[in-house]
Amino acid sequence: MTAGSLSCENIQVSFGGLKAVNGVSYDFKPGLLYGLIGPNGAGKTTLMNALSGHAVLSGGRVRLDGQDITNLSVHRRTRKGLGRSFQITKIFAGMSVLENLQIAAFAHRHRVQPFWLPASRFAAVREQAEQVLEEVELSALAHRPAEYLSHGDQRALEVGLSLLSEPSVLLLDEPLAGVGHDQLEKAIGLISRIVKGRTVLLIEHNMDVVMQVSDEIVVMVQGQLLASGSPDDIRGNAEVRAAYLGEEA
Repeated sequence: MTAGSLSCENIQVSFGGLKAVNGVSYDFKPGLLYGLIGPNGAGKTTLMNALSGHAVLSGGRVRLDGQDITNLSVHRRTRKGLGRSFQITKIFAGMSVLENLQIAAFAHRHRVQPFWLPASRFAAVREQAEQVLEEVELSALAHRPAEYLSHGDQRALEVGLSLLSEPSVLLLDEPLAGVGHDQLEKAIGLISRIVKGRTVLLIEHNMDVVMQVSDEIVVMVQGQLLASGSPDDIRGNAEVRAAYLGEEA
């Protein structure tokens, strides 16, 4: 897989009179993991929504591999290689882990379930689902109902669902949210595996994790970019420390 590039130019998203994202421009270079951080309400998730097509822009452009995708639907952006996971886990709780992945694989390959296709075509879908199972290390739990997974494994499944479109650029919104300390290392290992061959934008509140896994960190405050640089650069940035006063930095 070849990692993709993602860029945005003067992105603006407004909710009534509130500018949640105000003039953000950035180039996310291929093959790097970017940690997107900032105090609560900084506009991080809104920016990710704007990049993935889940938020309506009031201004600006988004490009994937140099192609303008500003007016493309979420589905068409996904088809072009832009994957996304969410803050809140979105899985079919009553279905098994494997069934969750198979349904998602069908959705990416076909707009409706193609009942007229031979069973041999369905085998390819199952094979893809099983490959993702291995990637997120859930093969041993393939037939367990998703609702009975630990929260950490549910997060891993949700990430797995985002991998089925084979994204070259992957947006991860708090993939460690709610993951217990005993599963933290496993979750970090998952992130380290799935970033290979991809460009990744990660929102995560655990600063130790962000500093450990990120190649570059982008800091937002009040809907705007405050700073960017290597983890060491951000650690030593006085403006970033000031922005986090009252927050756990």
